Amino acid sequence: MNGYFLTDKGQVRSHNEDAGGLYFNKNHQILAVVADGMGGHRAGDVASNIATSSLHNKWLDTDKITSPEMAEQWLDEQIRSINEEIYQHAVHNEECHGMGTTVVAVICTEEFATVAHIGDSRCYLANEFGFKQVTEDHSLVNELVRTGQITEEDAEHHPRKNVLLKALGTEPNTAMDIHTITWEEDDKLLLCSDGLSNKMSDEELYEFVKEPMPLEEAAARLVEIANERGGEDNISLVIVHHDESTKEGAS
Repeated sequence: MNGYFLTDKGQVRSHNEDAGGLYFNKNHQILAVVADGMGGHRAGDVASNIATSSLHNKWLDTDKITSPEMAEQWLDEQIRSINEEIYQHAVHNEECHGMGTTVVAVICTEEFATVAHIGDSRCYLANEFGFKQVTEDHSLVNELVRTGQITEEDAEHHPRKNVLLKALGTEPNTAMDIHTITWEEDDKLLLCSDGLSNKMSDEELYEFVKEPMPLEEAAARLVEIANERGGEDNISLVIVHHDESTKEGAS
């Protein structure tokens, strides 16, 4: 397995409230993470960095993940712990009151990928059958679409498009979605913040993810397009490729 993480503050924001990375445990299994922070007075980057760095540190000390159940339990326990960490940090630091972050985190083994998420940062799977979103946004507009109150086209331009129903660290307890998918050699995963997914259709994302170009080049091109289309938000993504090579290290 191989992967690449890239983040960019975009064309409008003064600083980057996104965080993320691609991390390897002792057995060279991958944990991919994207977090999109929110909160005034620069507190969004505090929340997203707590989430990312905590997951990174916990993953470094993790032994081999051998089953989907083990992966799901690991993500559930760690993210619940991080939720408490962010919440308590906000309680005890006035400038951080109300901060929170989305998170999408994927444990990638040779046999399966286990996905956990809160908020509207996404995970997509590209395989021989095509390209599909494997997370469901915890957002107001997605709930309106899901219940038939608005169409997907309406959702694209809804004035409350950025309102989240769930985020990490905003409440003492939180519920996340966790599930495991099968993935095979040559499949790819794309994790991204809404700074990318709001600027490109699924079809456009797939065009770049499926191309046999270096992951660094694909990531850079995706960020470039999001910036060309306004870049009003921070832009972050991870691409993971189930190939034959494994890089040791993290980014």
